[in-house]
Amino acid sequence: MRGRSNRGRHAQSRDPRGHWLLLSLVLPLVFGALFFEGWTTHEVDAAKVRSDCTQPVPPAVEKGGPVVDLRGGTVKTAAMPARTVALTYDGGPDPVWTPRLLDLLRKHHVHATFFLYGAQAAQHPDLVRRIRDEGHEIGSNTYTGAVMGEASPLRARMELSLTQKALAGTVGIHTRLLRLPQTTSADTMCGAEWKAAKKAGAEGYTLVAADRWYRKPAQGLIRQFSLNDTAYKDTERLLANRNVDRFTTVTAGAKLAPAEKTVSGTEQGLGKALVWVKVAGYTFVHGMTWVLGIAGTLGVLRLASLVVFARTHVRRLTRFRPGSPWLREVAGPVTVLVPAYNEEAGIESTVRSLLASAHVQLQIIVIDDGSTDDTADIAVRIGDPRVEVIRQYNAGKAAALNTGLAHARYEIVVMVDADTVFEPDAVYRLIQPLAHPAVGAVSGNTKVGNRGRLLGQWQHLEYVFGFNLDRRMFEVLECMPTVPGAIGAFRRDALMGVGGVSEDTLAEDTDLTMALWQAGWRVVYEESAIAWTEVPTSLRQLWRQRYRWCYGTIQAMWKHRRAVIEVGPSGRFGRRGLSYLALFQVALPLLAPVVDVFALYAALFRGPVLAATVWFGFLGLQLACCAYALKLDREPVKSLWAMPFQLFVYRQLMYLVVIQSVVAFLLGTRLKWQRMQRSGTAAQQIGQSVAYEGLTSR
Repeated sequence: MRGRSNRGRHAQSRDPRGHWLLLSLVLPLVFGALFFEGWTTHEVDAAKVRSDCTQPVPPAVEKGGPVVDLRGGTVKTAAMPARTVALTYDGGPDPVWTPRLLDLLRKHHVHATFFLYGAQAAQHPDLVRRIRDEGHEIGSNTYTGAVMGEASPLRARMELSLTQKALAGTVGIHTRLLRLPQTTSADTMCGAEWKAAKKAGAEGYTLVAADRWYRKPAQGLIRQFSLNDTAYKDTERLLANRNVDRFTTVTAGAKLAPAEKTVSGTEQGLGKALVWVKVAGYTFVHGMTWVLGIAGTLGVLRLASLVVFARTHVRRLTRFRPGSPWLREVAGPVTVLVPAYNEEAGIESTVRSLLASAHVQLQIIVIDDGSTDDTADIAVRIGDPRVEVIRQYNAGKAAALNTGLAHARYEIVVMVDADTVFEPDAVYRLIQPLAHPAVGAVSGNTKVGNRGRLLGQWQHLEYVFGFNLDRRMFEVLECMPTVPGAIGAFRRDALMGVGGVSEDTLAEDTDLTMALWQAGWRVVYEESAIAWTEVPTSLRQLWRQRYRWCYGTIQAMWKHRRAVIEVGPSGRFGRRGLSYLALFQVALPLLAPVVDVFALYAALFRGPVLAATVWFGFLGLQLACCAYALKLDREPVKSLWAMPFQLFVYRQLMYLVVIQSVVAFLLGTRLKWQRMQRSGTAAQQIGQSVAYEGLTSR
């Protein structure tokens, strides 16, 4: 007996909270970057197609040159002199074509004007710096190429101002040259685009269009190109044209003041912040796409595997059943260990359900682990000679089980939780697989008793759909990682061979199961051995329970990691069971929040149809698999109504539990065995279950 404090072994140690503070600081930045990326890249509030013109441009613009100055409320135009060509390129910088065009221009010692998208400039700052370092001129093509005449006033202002900030952050300048997207010659700046042009002109921009397609280079012209293969070939042909004496920039050819203005340090700092936000948002979005693909593939693969192996398990149910010609019936006496700490609410129901078992040769040992309530007294008052009560100082669940194991008289030991209620045939069915000499432990089928409220329904679905389907698959693959503390049977010599129940981890049941595999024993699942357990009734209690489970499981996985390279049953368990746990119970939950974030992102910026299709598609797949699991467990399918709601709260809580557990494990935090408040309602569902099974069997 170790430990003298009644609270020391059951209290939860205080975890470092720094990672939650860091997460609370980082998440707003991440969501801000994602929102900015979505709002700009997907052009929310900005039309992508311009409407037909309802009003032409003024005659002075239509008959003038392609360079339009609207400052001061008057229209001034300019054009290129004869035999002078200004090469202009819209969009980008493009990581493929911009470098090729720059190489071509440098080869011919020619300067051009690049009208850049602000979003692309922020995404590729090195290309912007190269454009300027090689002597080319920079103009604005707006931030995303939105149709300015169709955009809202807010969007139109942001298209211009964000581009200036992007240029300030990349090369430390502002530009006064602007080319309106989806315009070519000056007369195409008509209708709504002319209104946008006047607003831009009032802010000091010089509008740059292009000469009409039929104008000859010898007459002097501004040529407009996109960033593609056609632009490259046309530029090559134009550079070889003998009717051109000079290739220059727009401002040099039109004899205008330089378009670029050096910005202050403050403006440059704001611009660099914009570049960082843009790069971060772009990285997050594209990273989310990859993670979504990986997480989605893993999720679908897991669901498919569960169903396939569950069907295989159903077909193999008769292999280890009593009455099989090669297996004897197990009818010998059994020792039942019931560790308890402050379990006065449910201990009597647990013990009486064991006493009512069809298997009557029982030694029931209740180990009172320093309870401060009437747990031990209630067990003593039951008054059955098969019940023994051992009191010890508070030492933890593993120590309590080892105490009971030391007092066990029989070779088969069943371990149960003090909040569990057994069905009459549960013990008998649970011990039958031990007829096979290679089987060292058997996992029973745990069901949720207090499922009357929504939180209980969520856990009920998790037990049936998650835990029990997992156990069917684990048995088929021969890699069962956990015999649950609520209901499990063991060979006493197998337990003694691994040194009893270890106190090294917080998940003593998982640790013990893995130790049995490493010792060469097989562990199987008996789905017909049913016990009803009481689950947490509040989110706080659920958090504490699952945190302990997850943290303890990670501890056990690390402790038994050498099983991966071993041979025999141990190696089979390690390569299958540990790999599955690492991939689907640690890695996948860490990736799973991306699915929710991406769904929200898609609903806001990529259209609700796409988001709804992905979300409802995955939900439908889960519902179908869960319905199959309920059918296998002979549970009413009507419980499925709670699953869609589970995706909004319960699933996120489980994600956070995994995150907290991984961080705590990496930081070396030590947790203690804790308990939840019991209400003694584990058996409330038994009568309904029996009635339902009677109906379904008819």
